[in-house]
Amino acid sequence: MLSIALAGKPNAGKSTFYSAATRAEVDVANYPFTTIDANRGVTHVRTDCPCLDRDERCGNDNCHDGKRYVPVELLDVAGLVPGAHEGKGLGNQFLDELTNADVIINVVDASGATDEKGEPVEAGSHDPLDDVDFIEEEMDLWLAGIVDRNWESVERKSRSPDFDLDEALADMLTGFGASMADVQAVIRGLDYPSDPMAWTDEDREALARDVRRRTKPIVVVANKADVAPAENVERLLALDKPVIPATAQGELALRKGADAGAVDYDPGDDAFDIRGEVSDAQRELLDGLRDTMAEYGGTGVQAALDYAVYDLLDHLTAYPVQDASKWTDAKGNVLPDAFLLPRGSTPVDLAYAVHSDIGDGYLHAVDARSSREIADSYELAEGDVVKIVSTAK
Repeated sequence: MLSIALAGKPNAGKSTFYSAATRAEVDVANYPFTTIDANRGVTHVRTDCPCLDRDERCGNDNCHDGKRYVPVELLDVAGLVPGAHEGKGLGNQFLDELTNADVIINVVDASGATDEKGEPVEAGSHDPLDDVDFIEEEMDLWLAGIVDRNWESVERKSRSPDFDLDEALADMLTGFGASMADVQAVIRGLDYPSDPMAWTDEDREALARDVRRRTKPIVVVANKADVAPAENVERLLALDKPVIPATAQGELALRKGADAGAVDYDPGDDAFDIRGEVSDAQRELLDGLRDTMAEYGGTGVQAALDYAVYDLLDHLTAYPVQDASKWTDAKGNVLPDAFLLPRGSTPVDLAYAVHSDIGDGYLHAVDARSSREIADSYELAEGDVVKIVSTAK
């Protein structure tokens, strides 16, 4: 399962985002370090279900009238403060939690109502742009510190006649989520000495920054956009990086309202309808939320999750079935499973994603839409429905 981590300074709204996205109860309070131990839960990214191409909807629990929700892990890491890479605010402990994440959502308080340490201040008095780069910088410097601390082992290995720098760096950086391909790609873009003993601090820091960018891409969420000064949101959106305006509190309210039957809303919708009885105060709040969603195309929570997986990580959704004509598994369930795979994946990759035995026994695959056999090298597209033929059962 892909893993998305929420990062940011304290009191920016990460725990509210997490609670809205997972519907898990967590501590939410107006003071720094409400979260100490990381929260782990399951949320979903949204895409169009292939059942839209059929006469009837599939009926899967994760399909809401053709809106397919695919599970991913969501990690809520405690707030980071400037100097986190040096251990300030238990920073190293919190940064370590990001190691296994595939992508980072940096939750920023767009309202400017919290200072750099997450302490409440007068709304608009803190510049949220200051909170955008510092998370990236802390992660970069934290990884640079890891590289520095482990560089002596690379130097020792370099004395061996069969020394391979790419392999040595991959061994060192594997714990951060870097693969051999990641390291090789980074090395190709750097001008570096062939002898590790000749590397400077600047060389190692450049390596760390490039590896972080490649293995931990970041999307910024301009949270509290519903109460933020308009110029704050506009300035954030003008940055040369992905920024999504959001109201995590609004999303949480809508999901609670949908659970209670008070509103008709699916995560990622750009609007909602009031279905049940609500008080005048609740109606006023919902009317304000409706205006925010109309301005930004939704609450931003689902949009951020979707952007992280489908855009930053460049993944697609594929659906393995056993019956190519009915699109079912052995029990007759229509489109029972959805798998997120990197773009460029093949039917063989899908087979291994289903189960290693299925991959090992792979024979061929069939495109369920056309009922035609597809090449092993065929690159899967978003929404492909595929029958895998394997010796394994």
